[in-house]
Amino acid sequence: MEYTQNNTSLENEAAFEKLFKTHFRELHAYAYSLLKDWDLAEDTVQQVFLKLLEKNEWMLLQTAVRSYLYKAVYHDSLNYIRRQKVQLKYQNITVHSMKNHTDDAAGRLKMSELEKHLSSALNKLPEKCRAIFHLSRFEELKYQEIAVQLDISIKTVESQMGKALRILRAEMKDFLPLISIVLYKIFR
Repeated sequence: MEYTQNNTSLENEAAFEKLFKTHFRELHAYAYSLLKDWDLAEDTVQQVFLKLLEKNEWMLLQTAVRSYLYKAVYHDSLNYIRRQKVQLKYQNITVHSMKNHTDDAAGRLKMSELEKHLSSALNKLPEKCRAIFHLSRFEELKYQEIAVQLDISIKTVESQMGKALRILRAEMKDFLPLISIVLYKIFR
């Protein structure tokens, strides 16, 4: 009895090996035509045969073996291509997301640096000049309104604003490109 089982097992192995050798090259060529990668095509075909061997179904496929093998290689190849597309899409999303986070972080850092430098530059203005600049630029008052509020002439407001702008321009000259970019993004 044991001899018969071993003999049957050897016959099965020989039959499977024959099946493998008969169809491997043509299936490999077919997988290569789908995947465009020699080694990947070889792995795909080997996986199809391995599944057959593990499931022990190959003996049941007496009539349509070739058709079954082609279908299996086709589906495994398409599944691989789909997985690659999903993986590539995920990588692209991740790269895009990381780039946005990096750009946002770099932008916040530059803005923070700009704000600190502007604050420092404003503190260098003489007190009256700073007050007039603040009312004009931050509270958006007109020169006439500033003159009335501070009880000074419009000419004084104009000259103090000119002085403030000259000092700020000199203090902020290194940041002018960044200010241009920020203004461009705001008014786009």
